[in-house]
Amino acid sequence: MDASHPDIHNLSHVDQFLAVGKESDASDIHLSVNSQPIWRRFGLLEPIWRQAEVLTAEDTERLVASFLSPEQQEQLASRGDVDFAYASGIGRFRASVVRQRTGYDLVFRIISDRVRSMDEIGLPEQLKMLTEFHNGLVLVTGSVGSGKSTTLAALVDQINRSRHDHIITLEDPIEYLITSGKCHVTQREVHTHTKSFANALRGALREDPDVIMVGEMRDLETIQLAITASETGHLVLGTLHTSNAARTLDRLLDVFPTDQRDQIRIMVSESLRGIISQQLVPRADGNGRALAIEILMNTPAIGNVIREGKTFMLPGIIQTGKKLGMKLMDDSIAELFQAGIISAEEAVYRAEQESDMKRLVGIK
Repeated sequence: MDASHPDIHNLSHVDQFLAVGKESDASDIHLSVNSQPIWRRFGLLEPIWRQAEVLTAEDTERLVASFLSPEQQEQLASRGDVDFAYASGIGRFRASVVRQRTGYDLVFRIISDRVRSMDEIGLPEQLKMLTEFHNGLVLVTGSVGSGKSTTLAALVDQINRSRHDHIITLEDPIEYLITSGKCHVTQREVHTHTKSFANALRGALREDPDVIMVGEMRDLETIQLAITASETGHLVLGTLHTSNAARTLDRLLDVFPTDQRDQIRIMVSESLRGIISQQLVPRADGNGRALAIEILMNTPAIGNVIREGKTFMLPGIIQTGKKLGMKLMDDSIAELFQAGIISAEEAVYRAEQESDMKRLVGIK
């Protein structure tokens, strides 16, 4: 093979693949048995080198041995998988190694070397209001790979630049390394520094925090503690894997037993500050991805809908709340299409109301 199609069987360390991915703005690298080395670049999964041979079980086993610590190798042997933040001279990566039927698969998420500001990643100016609250709940939602971690880090960065507070981040694993600025920043990693998000949250409340960032609100106990913390004088930033504001509130409330939901609705209606739901949409020119974003800001009308459990009414309230900085996902997608940034096909594919978007973009 020539330089553009290297002999992958002679690449002895994962860093060699990661360096190629990082230089080319890939977001993820996949090294799997019986597959060519693959990257996800601008949202598309494709071979790194078109003519490369497939990796064998021996190749991936050799690559696993090249970078796992003895403790991680022991966990992989006993559990069959290991997830952690991997740092090398190349940069920082979120690593996942799993044992499957034909051997080992390795997947890496490439993490930016620095925290980008809200302005740099294109977040609307009105979202800076959410970083000024001294208590309450701010949620960032979206599917896997939609940029939630980047947005959370940007919100924390804004607070770190503008306030004099104690910020605690609880992550699995730690992705962005955040240096204390005007704030004192403490970063804790689940499974490394604490057993679980819930344990870390309980501990955080005894550590004199002002702002708590919860990397993932994935179970009843974590969500319950986060809501309680937001009510007791802390600003809590968290994430959920939901696609819009209405589904986010439904997910938040549905984890609770039926007999607790009325009380939780009241608590959320009072503590919620805002919901940011996002997608990263491939650009029409093939040069990266564009941010489509839905924004909900809590108002008396929003709070009333949450208390009454009528989340189906939220899109209408968001639609009429544009002057307050609110925006529907479909309006954001339509703006990207009308500006020529994304294609008509992507706009329809990503839309909540497909038939309405088809009419807008001129697809029958």
